[in-house]
Amino acid sequence: MSPIYPFAAIVGQEQLKQALLICAVDPTVGGVLVRGDKGSAKSTAARSLAAVLPAIRRATGCGYNCEPDHPLPLCPVCSGDARALHDGPVPFINLPLGATEDRVLGSLDFEKALQGGKQAFKPGLLAAAHRGMLYIDEVNLLADHLVDVLLDAAAMGVNTVEREGLAVSHPARVTLLGTMNQEEGDLRPQLLDRFGLMVDVAAPREPLLRAEVVRRRLAFEADPGGFAAQWQTDSEALRENIAAARALLPQTRLSDSLFHFVSELCCEFDVSSLRADIVLNKAARALAALDGRADASAEDIRDAARLVLPHRRRRKPFQQSGLDQDKLEQMTQQASNPPPPPPQDQDNATQPPPDADGEQEQNPAGHGAEQIFAAAPAGDIARIRVQTPSAGDAAGRRSDGASRQRGHYVRAEANPQPAQLAVDATLRHAILRDPDHFAVTRADLHDKVRVAKQGNLILLVVDASGSMAARQRMEQVKGTVLSLLEDAYRRRDQVALIAFRGQQAELLLPPCNRVEQAELALRELPTGGRTPLAHALALAADTLSRQLGGPAPLLVILSDGRANVALDGDGDPWRQALDLAGQLAGAPALVLDTEQDFVRLGRARELAEALGAEYLACDALTGEQLTLTIQQRLGR
Repeated sequence: MSPIYPFAAIVGQEQLKQALLICAVDPTVGGVLVRGDKGSAKSTAARSLAAVLPAIRRATGCGYNCEPDHPLPLCPVCSGDARALHDGPVPFINLPLGATEDRVLGSLDFEKALQGGKQAFKPGLLAAAHRGMLYIDEVNLLADHLVDVLLDAAAMGVNTVEREGLAVSHPARVTLLGTMNQEEGDLRPQLLDRFGLMVDVAAPREPLLRAEVVRRRLAFEADPGGFAAQWQTDSEALRENIAAARALLPQTRLSDSLFHFVSELCCEFDVSSLRADIVLNKAARALAALDGRADASAEDIRDAARLVLPHRRRRKPFQQSGLDQDKLEQMTQQASNPPPPPPQDQDNATQPPPDADGEQEQNPAGHGAEQIFAAAPAGDIARIRVQTPSAGDAAGRRSDGASRQRGHYVRAEANPQPAQLAVDATLRHAILRDPDHFAVTRADLHDKVRVAKQGNLILLVVDASGSMAARQRMEQVKGTVLSLLEDAYRRRDQVALIAFRGQQAELLLPPCNRVEQAELALRELPTGGRTPLAHALALAADTLSRQLGGPAPLLVILSDGRANVALDGDGDPWRQALDLAGQLAGAPALVLDTEQDFVRLGRARELAEALGAEYLACDALTGEQLTLTIQQRLGR
């Protein structure tokens, strides 16, 4: 095995190293997501952490990494009498982007099923990573449902598989490490929240630091073994520190006042997820344990907050992630030096304060929710209910679509040439066909049918010519695009924008779901000039053709239809526009008529008829109403 770059030799990146060490001490924190540019040591840091973790004791050949004192009954190695134990490195499992759900969670052991006709479980990558680390490079490119399943298992510490006639649970206590480059897209907020910690990293900007990074990297590449040996003492000290912190962690605690400080921070920085409070408590205790202290401090909470809260804050478009460091420091100082309690009358020091009617308070602070509900009348309990959105209002809800390649496996269909073999249905069919002589033939083969969530592609084609109130309309369109993009990555939608004016149409915003990219495209939208409608429709057709097999499209055209620029400078511009509209007919479309002149030609209505699209006059439609109109057409 080739040497790994030493964790102790990483230059700078203190916050990244701190986050990784927290996860090393307490894997229940929920893992760490590392965001940053290419070449900022994301992968190096993640891989090097595994090398400094204390060794674990395991059985040779065990596919579940069972704890020696608590072997898993279904493990064929550890449930036997002749198992050989040894101390080995912590598992570090790399999850490839192309991994299937079967490969990650585990599945039916096809070989045993075909040879003996018996069901047996084949452990997946989560079992291999138990008591170790599961590393996902470019986690933002991994299928959402797979990320969700991984985060669920990491948070619960258990992987449960119920599929293909199997019902298996096994421990899966893993430290989940994800890295990503934001230029290639972001994670949905729901998935971001599931990562316990997040760090934004960048290459150092100081020349001296950069030079030291390069010097150490070149030295490692020239002599990996010799370079690792130079840092062996530091690596051993770090390993011992992690082991000591793990042993101390069960005894670490937060005082009542610091518990309140944690919740105060989450409220002050507009974090709605209660997961933030839980992770912040755990991370602060881990930091205290790393420092050899049984009592966490306000400073531990402050340092942990920088890793726990930024990615959970509610943000408006273009608002940068992060925390107000001055406010955080001020609140930390107040928590570290609380004001003295007000003086109390000695005779009444132990009595709770009376309520407005002079009666003693029945629910003093600190009582649990069950005590409050027990004291409340039944009618009051009925009113104390958490309001949850209906299924139709759930954020991120999308239509289901049958798929042979992606999504959840929901059923099987007979198919002599399956794209994805449904082993469970195939074996059942073979057994039922001839129970006495088990054999699989082509007639038994079944194909997997999966259901995947489908987003939408919203293609806006906007008239920016001088034939309409261009500047006003552009401002409305700009607001509409940004509003649609606010939740685009939650719904996995994509938004594209074509603007046409002068002699041509331009794809200002290619299909994307990134607000930052849209802001750059929309910063200065040009307006005025002639109306090359035919050019815009031709470009729209080309854009949609490139998205075949992708999100379901909705074409939205904002124009008065007064085309006056012909393709190639020859022919009737309006007739060309109608012909192109006819070629686009059949795709879901909406034409919003922007005609505002006293004498109206009604060409936008004709354009809608040629497209087979819905027509709406929007001379009095605001940007907000325009957004709602489009969302309604998407069934939201």
